[in-house]
Amino acid sequence: MASNLTQTLLDPILAADPAGPRITFYDDATGERVEVSAVTLANWAAKTANLLRDEFAFEVGGRVSVLLPAHWQTAAALLGIWWAGGEVILGPNDSADVAMVSGDRLDEAPDVDEVLAFSLDAFGKAVPDLPIGMTDYATSVRVHGDQFRVSGAGSADAALDGRSVDEVLASAHERAASRSLTAADRVLSSASWNTADELIDALLSVLTTGASLVQVANPDDEKTERRTETEKVTATLT
Repeated sequence: MASNLTQTLLDPILAADPAGPRITFYDDATGERVEVSAVTLANWAAKTANLLRDEFAFEVGGRVSVLLPAHWQTAAALLGIWWAGGEVILGPNDSADVAMVSGDRLDEAPDVDEVLAFSLDAFGKAVPDLPIGMTDYATSVRVHGDQFRVSGAGSADAALDGRSVDEVLASAHERAASRSLTAADRVLSSASWNTADELIDALLSVLTTGASLVQVANPDDEKTERRTETEKVTATLT
C-alpha cells in the first residue's frame, strides 16, 4: 500500500517552514486576499478529514466527487480527502460516496448520499438557501479537530481519478523538474484544477517541491506586474 499522499506532501513542508506562506489566494473580481501557512493548511485538511470520517462514516478507499475551483479551501479539502484515505474524482460522478460542490454549481451535484456545499467565503459564511439534504462545509468543518490520526491502512489504492499515490507523486515531481522548481520558489498561477493533469501541474507540483503558490482567480492583467513584485514571485505558470 502506498503512503498517504497528504502526509507525503505536507510533512516535509511542516518540518522546514511551518509558518511561512504556503498558498496566497487572490480574487481580482472581489479584491479578496487570503494567505495560509503550512500549519493552517494542515489544520484545515485535518478538520476536513475528521468531518468526512465522523459525520459521513467515510472510510479508506472511499471516493469523493469534487466540483470546486482553484482556491485555497479546495486545496485544504483535497488534502483532507487524501488524509482520510480517499480518492478524488474531479467532476460529477454518481458512483462517489460524497460530493464537494461550490455554491454556484449545486445544480451539477451528482446523485450521491452526501453533498458538502462550499461558499468559499473568506469569512466562513454559509451557502445561502442551501437545499435540504446538503451539508454546508464552512459551518460544519469548524467544529472538528485540527489534528487527524490515520486509521487502518491510511491510503486508498487510487488517489486521483484512478491514479495511485505513487503515480500522482511521480507526475508532480516530473512537472516540477520540468520547470526547475525548488523550495525557494514563489509561484504565480491562475490555472484551473479541473482535471487530474491540471491539478498535478498547477498545485501538486508546487507542493511536492516545498514551493509556495500565489493563486489568482479572475486575474486582472493590470495588477500582475505589481503583484509579481510585492509577492516576490520567482516563477509563473501559464
